[in-house]
Amino acid sequence: MELIDLHVHSNASDGSLTPSEVADEAIRMGLKAIALTDHDTVDGVAEILEYTKDKDLEVVPGIELSCYYNNREIHILGFYADYENPELAKELDMLKKAREDRNLRMVELMQKDGLNVTMEKLLHGNPDSVITRAHFARVLVEEGICKTKDIAFKKYIGIGCKYYLPKPQVTCETAMNILTKYCKSAFLAHPLLYHFGYAQIEELLIYLKSLGLKGIEAYHSSNNMYESDKLRSMALKLDLAISGGSDFHGVVKPNIEMGRGRGGMRIPMRLLDNIKTL
Repeated sequence: MELIDLHVHSNASDGSLTPSEVADEAIRMGLKAIALTDHDTVDGVAEILEYTKDKDLEVVPGIELSCYYNNREIHILGFYADYENPELAKELDMLKKAREDRNLRMVELMQKDGLNVTMEKLLHGNPDSVITRAHFARVLVEEGICKTKDIAFKKYIGIGCKYYLPKPQVTCETAMNILTKYCKSAFLAHPLLYHFGYAQIEELLIYLKSLGLKGIEAYHSSNNMYESDKLRSMALKLDLAISGGSDFHGVVKPNIEMGRGRGGMRIPMRLLDNIKTL
């Protein structure tokens, strides 16, 4: 069976591998296709498509947009992004500017308390990187402020912690407008990570479907088999397609393997074949 992974990150956002290295890892894992879905950016897509043009790996240009639903941050995947469209670049630049302002304020808070955190260290040699809290966690560990990234989130940058500042609240309408305009299809990412009950997830899906949502990420590293089956049943009930991905980030999430997640996850090519027909 040909296997795929439709949720992969590079260092264009908060992954540790370059887009080309992501492709190499996918090939090493024996995958036939991946979707590069960096947070709020398509900056890594051109590189990975150029790198793989003569390789036995199909790459779906994608993106993962953050937005808010009932004051809870959620993520929506866009597949087959029109990554060279200048209008998409303008839309994403606006989102990036809002995030940059928030990150600068977090840096200022930390520096005020004597923590050696700078934008230069967060960017780590990649000036185009989309900075997320994972970058802050990395620097806090590298500077010896925290022993692990988990501690960084729990004590420093998690919701409610001293240095946490919420991202600008992009609405679902704004995110879905971008995704439906510049991508072939939009899928709700890792629904169980939002700590909603299944009834709330169904309400969210019905709402997003009214905005143009095409599917749900039923297979994910955070799911067990029972949970994935529940999400598959929900997708069938709501006439939504199914996708699946590991949410691979490289060493940022070292317990997640591309194409396998945290264990025996296997995502068949037929899911991508179906997405192509939407």
